[in-house]
Amino acid sequence: MDIEASREAVGIPTPATADFWWARLRREAEGVAAREPVLAALVQSTVLDQSSLEDALSHRLASRIAGVLPADALRAVLREAFGVEALRRALRFDLAALIDRDPASDAALDAVLYFKGFHALEAHRVAHHLWRTERRDLALYLSDRVAEVFQVEIHPAVPIGSGTFIDHATGISIGASAEIGDNVSMLQGVVLGEAEEPVPGGRRHPRVGHGVLIGAGAKLLGPIEIGHCSRIGAGSVVTRSVPPNTTVAGVPARIVGHAGCAEPSRAMDQMVFDVGL
Repeated sequence: MDIEASREAVGIPTPATADFWWARLRREAEGVAAREPVLAALVQSTVLDQSSLEDALSHRLASRIAGVLPADALRAVLREAFGVEALRRALRFDLAALIDRDPASDAALDAVLYFKGFHALEAHRVAHHLWRTERRDLALYLSDRVAEVFQVEIHPAVPIGSGTFIDHATGISIGASAEIGDNVSMLQGVVLGEAEEPVPGGRRHPRVGHGVLIGAGAKLLGPIEIGHCSRIGAGSVVTRSVPPNTTVAGVPARIVGHAGCAEPSRAMDQMVFDVGL
């Protein structure tokens, strides 16, 4: 797929197309304002008074996590960061992933207004951008506010691939040297922590490949490798590397079979009775 085609696939505007996600968000906001007058002011200020998906999300995030900072100042920081092409692209892939994988809602507006996993992820993308551009004090402030407000603690140094889905979100903790690939899904209570001596180069935390599903409450500890399209059972404690396309479960985790599908992160099937023990 060429660059322009991949942009259009997730609704990133090109010279020949409108912004699919922004148009959809406005339609949904207009519908809510008409159906529920009590929420009309919220959707008006957050969406209908804004000029883009990035502006709408910046407005909502700033209102939730500004803390002691003036909301307008934080909003400007968020808007500047979301002007970066890589962040705009990841935002749309993340939104598409949520709509694809979350059975609780098929509305983009729900994600922008309410879903703290989505909010925590997009705020982290801004914090990571600030970290990489040497604005590390502000990155740490933003990360701290996300931890306090959303109960999602991700060090701003952590790179996270696009198309990520964080469901429910509460209790997630991801350490500074972790790495997460594209199209990963994780649920509440997931920990990517340290347990052993760092590998050469200083990495202390797990590296997660693309397409991985990490079940609720799973703990991945140490500088281990989680192979692409693997599945980590809920409540598992993983201290050894996991081969690609593999299901592991238990305390300590052990291989219980094949992952069962091309991309477990999209299927969101956490059950392990379908594999051989």
